[in-house]
Amino acid sequence: MSQLSPGKTIGILGGGQLGRMLSQAAAQLGFDVCIFTDEPDSPAARVSARTFVANYLDAAALTDFARRVDVVTTEFENVPAQTAEILLTAGARVAPNPRALAIAQDRVDEKSFLNTLGIATPRFAAVSSQAELDAALPEIGTPALLKTRRLGYDGRGQIRINTPQDANDAYEKLGAPGILEGWCGFEREVSIIAARSANGATAFYDVCENVHSGGILSRTILPARVEAHTERSAREAASAVLGALDYVGVLTIEFFLMPGGALVANEIAPRVHNSGHWTIEGAMTSQFEQHVRAIAGWPLGATTRRCDVEMINLIGEDAQSWEACAAESNARLHLYGKRDTRAGRKMGHVTRLLA
Repeated sequence: MSQLSPGKTIGILGGGQLGRMLSQAAAQLGFDVCIFTDEPDSPAARVSARTFVANYLDAAALTDFARRVDVVTTEFENVPAQTAEILLTAGARVAPNPRALAIAQDRVDEKSFLNTLGIATPRFAAVSSQAELDAALPEIGTPALLKTRRLGYDGRGQIRINTPQDANDAYEKLGAPGILEGWCGFEREVSIIAARSANGATAFYDVCENVHSGGILSRTILPARVEAHTERSAREAASAVLGALDYVGVLTIEFFLMPGGALVANEIAPRVHNSGHWTIEGAMTSQFEQHVRAIAGWPLGATTRRCDVEMINLIGEDAQSWEACAAESNARLHLYGKRDTRAGRKMGHVTRLLA
């Protein structure tokens, strides 16, 4: 991959808060950013040089977009696979590659891929009917989670099955092809943010400890309460995934931390990640700058953590506390510029730099 010089244009698929923070990081390095989104007046568009507003399958708009940018990346993994194919046909450079996006879009494919690398996941079975769910339940056991294979996030598209009776009509309620996952009796949830450049160089941030509420990430703290061997295991897993996918950019793996320190992988996010927001102030190089560096062919930046850190998501009405957050001497407030406040919607975050 040739190196992009400052002044070139980075294209981002998606106009949400991750795209916004990517755009801000790219601008700091001297790049222009062009957003492609199906959302008018998106948060990312308002901090970027140019925006295309069109359907993600609009071939003419995508072809025009491809001609105006020097590399294309994505802020979310659920861009249709056909979008990437249209961009590649139009001659665009796309990072991360479409295979990484395709694997992360399907929970069955994702867990099967992780297992081929020797990375543990919860027990799982693909289910495409109530009969398949009924057949899988004795093998997977209860409690279990029935999830959609595609598109679910932040706790959406999931049904908890505590007893076999809970499975009655569960597939109909799900309303889409699914995956049945065995329950993990984990101690806590952790994640690792990693990056890989086109020449194969890798970089890893410290493991993050995450707390969820209602299926949505609420709090991330560092250092995580993990042993050194667990930290090594997380880096080894991330390195294996990056290499197997020939990945370029930032990637996240979420894990369940089991008693004794073993890790069970929950999911891959082929992008910058909510649990990495602390890196903006808390690390030498933010995850957003790191992603831009990787896709632009620049050297990866140092990932050294500056201090202990706490990141709190501002969800829904939580964002009304912005004035109090702004008054804290050790806090850094980030608001995403979303016009409407809704329950469960990520409106911003605050990072506290601790001693």
